[in-house]
Amino acid sequence: KPSEKTPFCSIACQKLVSDILKKNNIHSGVSCLVIGDKSLGQLLSEDNNINLLSATGSTKMGKDVAMRVGKRLGKTLLELGGNNAMIITENADINHAINNLVFGAIGTSGQRCTSTRRVIVHSTIFNLIKKELKKAYNQIKIGSPLDESNHMGPLIDQDAVEQYMQAINDIKDQGGKFVIEGGVLEGKKYNSSNYVKPVVAEVENEFKIVQKETFAPILYLIRYDGDVENAIKISNDVKQGLSSSIFTQDLKESEKFLSQIGSDCGIANVNIGTSGAEIGGAFGGEKETGGGRESGSDSWKIYMRRQTNTINYSSEIPLAQGINFNLEN
Repeated sequence: KPSEKTPFCSIACQKLVSDILKKNNIHSGVSCLVIGDKSLGQLLSEDNNINLLSATGSTKMGKDVAMRVGKRLGKTLLELGGNNAMIITENADINHAINNLVFGAIGTSGQRCTSTRRVIVHSTIFNLIKKELKKAYNQIKIGSPLDESNHMGPLIDQDAVEQYMQAINDIKDQGGKFVIEGGVLEGKKYNSSNYVKPVVAEVENEFKIVQKETFAPILYLIRYDGDVENAIKISNDVKQGLSSSIFTQDLKESEKFLSQIGSDCGIANVNIGTSGAEIGGAFGGEKETGGGRESGSDSWKIYMRRQTNTINYSSEIPLAQGINFNLEN
């Protein structure tokens, strides 16, 4: 069941799968497609005939699915929201970091679960990063995604635009300062009112709006002082735990980030961004991201049924713990 916002993509994928099944004489029922709103998702969640339900989407949706499936003791694979942070230490390659940061923040108009939502920057290079971000964002081309010269397309619908605008208002109300101002774009160049400007805002991590994922090109700029442990603490201090990254040329900093006292996310990258490098790995996250893994080495495991077999090929009947009942035949 795809999102009701993207049915055509799913129909196209289903057609590809159906053709392959037919070519290999496999029953077409192996892959089925149903299209509907959340009421259909609720029916699937509550159906005892479905042993495992895999759900990708918002944390709110995942909590509802987990409750409904858990009530009947079914299994779930949940890949939910992310509030992904990139750490840039004073030992980072700045050009490398900026290029990855801009892609992570505005790629797909900030509508990936692995999009970079927060960037945590050491105080000694904070103003430099802010300057480089302004320079980079001034070069971003916004327009039709069918034009390959553009960097950023539209948001998916008006609901997304409203959430984007509400987030901007919340940033203002909670004391954030805009490095790059946002707003809805208008004009002949834009074929809908879903085109928006990417936003960069200087904030504190504890702001209520920062703790919440907004599916839009909004980047939160956060300062840290001292050692990398302080940056890691800020990165981990959200309810979601999908993707994270650090940019540093210091081996000790990168190893600390990857250690048991480092990132608490399912994905932790070094000198590469939060988005775009994950499909070969066991994709998924911790905490309110749901704990599921959808790709890589773990992609098949939850879809299997684990069974333990003990087979006795001898003429003896060994009992557990060496017990002998001494029964007469």
